[in-house]
Amino acid sequence: MKHAALCVLAAAALLACGCATATKPAAAPTARTGLVLLDAQLLAKARRRALDGEAAAVAAVAALRTAADAAMGAGPFTVVNKSVLPPSGDRHDYRSLAIYWWPNPDTPDGLPYVCRDGERNPESELYDGPQLHGMAGAVHTLALAHYFTGDGRHAERAALLLRTFFLDEATRMNPNLNFAQGVPGRSTGTPTGIIESVGFATRVVDAALLLRGAPAWTDADERGLQQWFRDYLTWLETSSPGKLEGLTRNNHAMYYDVQTAAFALYTGDTAHARAVLEGAAGRRIDKQVRADGSQPEELRRTKSFHYSVYNLQAMFALVAMGRQLGVDLWAYRGPEGQGIPAALDFLLTHLDPAKPWPYKEIQPIDPAESLRPFLRQAVVQFGDARYRPALDRLGAAPEGDRLNLLYPM
Repeated sequence: MKHAALCVLAAAALLACGCATATKPAAAPTARTGLVLLDAQLLAKARRRALDGEAAAVAAVAALRTAADAAMGAGPFTVVNKSVLPPSGDRHDYRSLAIYWWPNPDTPDGLPYVCRDGERNPESELYDGPQLHGMAGAVHTLALAHYFTGDGRHAERAALLLRTFFLDEATRMNPNLNFAQGVPGRSTGTPTGIIESVGFATRVVDAALLLRGAPAWTDADERGLQQWFRDYLTWLETSSPGKLEGLTRNNHAMYYDVQTAAFALYTGDTAHARAVLEGAAGRRIDKQVRADGSQPEELRRTKSFHYSVYNLQAMFALVAMGRQLGVDLWAYRGPEGQGIPAALDFLLTHLDPAKPWPYKEIQPIDPAESLRPFLRQAVVQFGDARYRPALDRLGAAPEGDRLNLLYPM
């Protein structure tokens, strides 16, 4: 099995065309050198296991390499190719459509658009959202693949995608979301559109940090990207849309803190990140999680399970960053007993088929598959053994699942 593992890790550099650029796998990053949500020690552990031939790790690396090979053909992504200019007239300004808003059936021109919560308007695909989300997903996969395999092609493609989207003068995005989630007939942009840059925090900054040391990602690239995120963080915290988004009460508020903390961490401002994370306890958890673990702002949605899980992801992201800075949000309990574990426990009760989800949900749900990543992260990254029995009841993750690399048991 050890020979098989080495083959998996080397195969990406031995293409039939003979033109791939092979490099050594990236050096194992330390917590201080830029991993924001991912855990450097866990990634290094998973890579060692793959090299040692552990079946689950070998299969996960093989699946990751396949996904990265597919991502080689994705993009380059840019906001400048949209067919409809933003109100500023600058193609470099991001523009998107509020995804749950639709043409008004009661007016000849369809204006103003009306909300159909939970129902995505396909018109949104014509704006910049697919470019942002496609870039973030591809970059994350490519950077992880380079870390685990050392295939220089993956690092080169990830670097190209980052430079195209953020740095190159002809194609870069301006560091603002002034025109995100506009509603025709109502607004050119809304503060809630800031949710669309979550992938920058949860995927892009860790990807950039994993590329450190790769020949394709230079020090100048790194400095340029850090400056972009400094500028974007300033916009988040000083602009009218950013300030209003920070005052919301549901998952938007939680993800606002995820973004501000992540960008501060990435740009080296740990004091700022720590202040955001320390404030999240009373500012977010106390207000969004009840003592029984329910999330009332999410339960009132038409996709109540989906949004309860989505907001829990934000809370887990805050815990992961807090652990780097000595802010223990996992152990935090509010004045009424509120806490992030309680929010997970509330959802876990519905793993039992005899206790179906009792709230409105317009899409099919699979509680087991939705909650497995949380259990895995709680046990492996947060070290909470209370969740091991529930995780064991779900059984092993599917072969090739990326969880085996991010949170190796």
